[in-house]
Amino acid sequence: MSQSKTVCVIGAGPSGLVSARELKKEGHKVVVMEQNDDVGGQWLYQPNVEEEDSLGKTKILKVHSSIYSSLRLISPREIMGFSDFPFTVKEGRDTRRFPGHEELWLYLKDFCEVFGLREMIRFNVRVEFVGMVNDDDITKRWRVKSVEKKSGEVIEEVFDAVVVATGHYSYPRLPSIKGMDLWKGKQVHSHVYRVPDPFRDEVVVVVGGFISGPDISIELVKVAKEVHLSVKSLDVSPGLSKAITKHQSLHLQPQIESLEEDGRVIFVDGSCIVADTILYCTGYRYKFPFLESQGRVEVDDNRVGPLFEHTFSPSLSPSLSFVGIPQKLIGFPFFESQAKWIAMILSGKTSLPSYDEMMQSVAEFYRANGVPKRNTHDIGRDFVNYCDKYADYTGYPHLEEWRKKLCVTTILRSLDNLETYRDSWDDDHELLQEALQDPYFAQRTTP
Repeated sequence: MSQSKTVCVIGAGPSGLVSARELKKEGHKVVVMEQNDDVGGQWLYQPNVEEEDSLGKTKILKVHSSIYSSLRLISPREIMGFSDFPFTVKEGRDTRRFPGHEELWLYLKDFCEVFGLREMIRFNVRVEFVGMVNDDDITKRWRVKSVEKKSGEVIEEVFDAVVVATGHYSYPRLPSIKGMDLWKGKQVHSHVYRVPDPFRDEVVVVVGGFISGPDISIELVKVAKEVHLSVKSLDVSPGLSKAITKHQSLHLQPQIESLEEDGRVIFVDGSCIVADTILYCTGYRYKFPFLESQGRVEVDDNRVGPLFEHTFSPSLSPSLSFVGIPQKLIGFPFFESQAKWIAMILSGKTSLPSYDEMMQSVAEFYRANGVPKRNTHDIGRDFVNYCDKYADYTGYPHLEEWRKKLCVTTILRSLDNLETYRDSWDDDHELLQEALQDPYFAQRTTP
């Protein structure tokens, strides 16, 4: 028989919303706690960042979203949608295959409306504490203390389970560079970058070559005097090489050796420039300031663990789970496959391995992973295998082949043509037409 649990979902971004939907489908009683005044998580754009520390060093951030004004999706809308709610074009909105961030936020609002999720969400509520009611209890239950931000009212409740869906693109991760604390120029993390205007006529060093670093650098060349993109390896993609060749004021630099009090930035090859601003596009830290797990779940060098399949704490399962920990993936299908698994585990329709088996699996994954600890959750193209694995756990279908193929072709095109791949995709035309014939795209997407 299906078991109904009381479940607290923390966060009403994509991972929290789809978790709430799946839990609801399984008959659980769900409360979603969201610190902002609307759904969306990262996709709820917050333009006002003046009160946020420029490097995000405060204990509690005032701004959750790290989205900047010009940001467009790096994946086409066809592969972004949930399994029963395609991300289709809507009249009067952004119709591009790779739309701006607002269009994805509107998609999430539509999703919330169609599946009746808003009634489960408490907005403007910040979770301050999550801890076990009784550490000796075999069936772990959780005390959740939350604060209503406007009134200051504190509420304490007990839930059978907690799903953490708070995202991981808010707390800045900074490099350790000699002289950082003494450098007299302006230092900013991309968490508070919104528009290029504040950097007009400046010499800017952008640190980081993954996605936001090159993207923001290309935007800054329109207003800055010079932009120097500092990366770990000068062996960059053909697409980034083309962009650097195209923009005379955009320069590729190696890593920074040190920052000097007189404003100089010295690179590891001995070259140097005098800069006005350093903009760190160096990623983010996992942080769960509300969680008291008695040391059973910890963040060590940006590894959250131990977690079985990036989802369950072996010693606290199944009552504590995480959705959306992995990075470098197509998020929405991944979140959904995780959420289905969690919901079915909690309802008793499927089960987890034993504690010893889960811990052994985690240890084997760590040994075989072959990457620095801080990159434990960077699963990249492996996300397809994880989605299919979660589907096997629950009996749901694997990801569609067209979705997998479109993902691969998009990555290849972005590597070759960084500035144009979102708007020039003739080589995708045949595959796209094949995909659009799938009955998936005929499903209802309007409230």
